[in-house]
Amino acid sequence: MKLLVCVSKTPDTTAKVDFTSDSSSYNEDGKQFIMNPYDEWYALVRALELKEANGGEVVIINAGPASNDAILRKGLAIGADKAIRIDCDPQTAFEAAGQVATYAKDEGFDIVFCGKETIDYNGSVFGGMLAEILDVPFISYASKMEFADGKATINRDVEGGVEVVEAKTPFVISAAKGLAEQRIPNMRGIMMAKRKPLDIKTGSEIENKVKVLKFELPPAKGSVKMIDPENMDELVRLLHEESKVI
Repeated sequence: MKLLVCVSKTPDTTAKVDFTSDSSSYNEDGKQFIMNPYDEWYALVRALELKEANGGEVVIINAGPASNDAILRKGLAIGADKAIRIDCDPQTAFEAAGQVATYAKDEGFDIVFCGKETIDYNGSVFGGMLAEILDVPFISYASKMEFADGKATINRDVEGGVEVVEAKTPFVISAAKGLAEQRIPNMRGIMMAKRKPLDIKTGSEIENKVKVLKFELPPAKGSVKMIDPENMDELVRLLHEESKVI
């Protein structure tokens, strides 16, 4: 099997959320960055499990600047066979999907994996865009996948339950919690990663359809009012007159 896993760099989950002075982008100064957890814990690990069961190759890919090489090296340490970085600075999910699709369209991948979303933008749009550009089926929010005879049986999370679908390769799949279990790189994997190839590709000209004008933080939370549990009339009054929820 030939498997491609799309990985992205995101701020650490504990990083402070603030923006540049003109509010046009996230302020990266002093921030710690990691591989997006949905890409690492579920998409990459499930691809590695499929390779271990069926043979083949796992390639990880990122569209971004040289500072993203660290997350690719981590993916190699976890077990990917090689890494591709498309040298560019995508401003939207559409541009990132276009860059990945330009590389992947002639490579004959059986399955293309990505996380269900990134933990910074939470957009959940990259996978669908990529599948559309590649003209292959897309299965989102996959929480379980069995594979046999070139066909996958996939459980995907839907509102109020689980939907079971079947798909023949090639297809794009976005990984949700449950698709696999996190793997931590060991020392052998870290040492071997230094010898695995990390290829740099030139980015393509992709026309963005949208432009981010500015980011805004949500309003600060108000102070907490403590109400005597014996004074229910006061609680009702505040909910009615101030909060206006009743």
